[in-house]
Amino acid sequence: MSRSLRLSLPPLPAVLLSIASVQCGAAIAKGLFPMLGAAGTASLRIGISALVLAVVVRPRLARLTPAQWRAVVPYGLALGLMNFLFYCALARIPLGLAVTLEFIGPLSLALVGARRWFDFVWVVLAAAGIALIAPWNGQGLDLLGLFFAVAAGACWAVYIVLGQRTATVLPGQRAVAVGMLFAALPVLPFGVAGGSFHALTPHLLLLGSLLALFSSVLPFSLEMQALRTMPTRTFSILMSLEPVAAALSGWLLLHERLTLPQWLAVGCIVLASAGATLTTSRPEPALGAE
Repeated sequence: MSRSLRLSLPPLPAVLLSIASVQCGAAIAKGLFPMLGAAGTASLRIGISALVLAVVVRPRLARLTPAQWRAVVPYGLALGLMNFLFYCALARIPLGLAVTLEFIGPLSLALVGARRWFDFVWVVLAAAGIALIAPWNGQGLDLLGLFFAVAAGACWAVYIVLGQRTATVLPGQRAVAVGMLFAALPVLPFGVAGGSFHALTPHLLLLGSLLALFSSVLPFSLEMQALRTMPTRTFSILMSLEPVAAALSGWLLLHERLTLPQWLAVGCIVLASAGATLTTSRPEPALGAE
């Protein structure tokens, strides 16, 4: 029988601690990039996370039906590609901006089919945020890093859709545990090709374990606990705070400084995300997104 990941915290502190945990994990990841690169860091995180979840959840692969395999395999591939692209962005642009741009994916998904006039307020706010981030003079921010962040957001939107489909045929914890096994497939070849695993040391393995703990295992456990008692709309609004948390984490832990227009961009997209949650039938956020 599969075992659950359990922590005992009220739902609001659990979600806030989850958000803080994810951003601490991103800061650890950024510190590993010089030694392992984005692909090597993503492979290490996903590999250790998959191992931990497999031990704790103990999914019985032999008992999965063909329908469950058809759902969980693309779900896992989308998870891996999303994390890889996000780390590629994080290697080139500040943490706060990477998370802000990535949020455009689920926000766009939430606004698909919007018909009421005030729904388009959120579109305008999101567009203003993008415009404030864009380096119109061709200088400053890394254009490839911006592209990677937006691509990660697109994968996040796909991941949410596939996650909803997978949740109908496979319970949440088993879906993530099995999906994480396939998440390594789109990432591992780049990590191997980059030769980053030759640089692994006990110290780097320890940091990789902390990365998996803060970025996957701990937030996954906390979010699952919170969702048992917290309304999903409240959960979604709280998750909209992630770009602000990322910007603050980048400032405190990585000494990254955002300009005033970039802070305004973060604020615009946070307001757009929270507003879309309140006024549209927003798809449920999938766990383990970053």
